[in-house]
Amino acid sequence: MAILHSVSYGSSNNTLVFIGSLGSTTDMWLPQLDALHKDFRVIAVDHRGHGLSEVVHGTPTVADLAQDVLDTLDDLGVTTFGVIGLSLGGAVAQYLAATSDRVTKAAFMCTAAKFGEPQGWWDRAAACRENGTASLSEAVIQRWFSPSWLENNPASREHFEAMVAGTPSEGYALCCEALATWDFTNRLGEITVPVLTIAGADDPSTPPETLQIIADGVANGRAEVLSPAAHVPTIERPSEVNELLAQHFA
Repeated sequence: MAILHSVSYGSSNNTLVFIGSLGSTTDMWLPQLDALHKDFRVIAVDHRGHGLSEVVHGTPTVADLAQDVLDTLDDLGVTTFGVIGLSLGGAVAQYLAATSDRVTKAAFMCTAAKFGEPQGWWDRAAACRENGTASLSEAVIQRWFSPSWLENNPASREHFEAMVAGTPSEGYALCCEALATWDFTNRLGEITVPVLTIAGADDPSTPPETLQIIADGVANGRAEVLSPAAHVPTIERPSEVNELLAQHFA
C-alpha cells in the first residue's frame, strides 16, 4: 500500500483524478488543474517513486499502481470519480476503469493497451539504474514534445527536462518494469464506462492508431487526435485538451 503525494483543487462533487506519465509529476497537469477546478474537484497524483511520492521497493504491476491511486483516494475521502491518465497513467486508468465500480467515466491520453515488447522496458530500467534518470531526460523530452514546441518554449523545455531528471532512478526503473508486464489488449472489452481517447498526431511513442485500438476495443469509446502535438498534449495543446475533457466529464 502506498499513499501517493497529491494536489487537489475545487469543491465540486464531480471529482476528476489525473494520473501522469513515467518520469512526471503533477506539474504535467497544471493547465488542466487551473482550467477545470471551477467546475470539478481536480486531483493529480505522483506515481510511487515519482515527484513527492516515496519509492516503494519491489517490482510493481500496473494493478499495484492502480491500488495506490485507490488507497490515496480513500485517504482523501473520494468515493466515485472520473479518471484521466496519460501514457503510464493511461495504463493505470485503463485498469481502474475495467476493475473499479468507483470510476464513472475515463479519458486515456497518449497511451496503449501494450507498450511494445518487455525487453525494451527491462533495458531502460537497467540503464536508469546504472546511469541515473538524468541520462534519459533529453531523449524523453524529445519524444514528449514536437520540435517546434521545444524550439518556441525554452523555459518550459528546461522545466520538464529537469522534472524527468529529478525522478528517483529506482522509482523510474520500477515503473519501467511495471510497463514491461502490461498487456490489456484482451481486456479492453471489460471497460464499459464512457471513454474518450486523445492522441497526438506527431506522437512517436503512442501514435493515433494505438489510441484508436483502445477506442474501438472498449464498449463505449470515442477517439480524438490533436495536431500538431506529440506525447504530452496536456502541455502542448492545453486549450483543446481542456475543452475535450470538460465536455466528456460534464
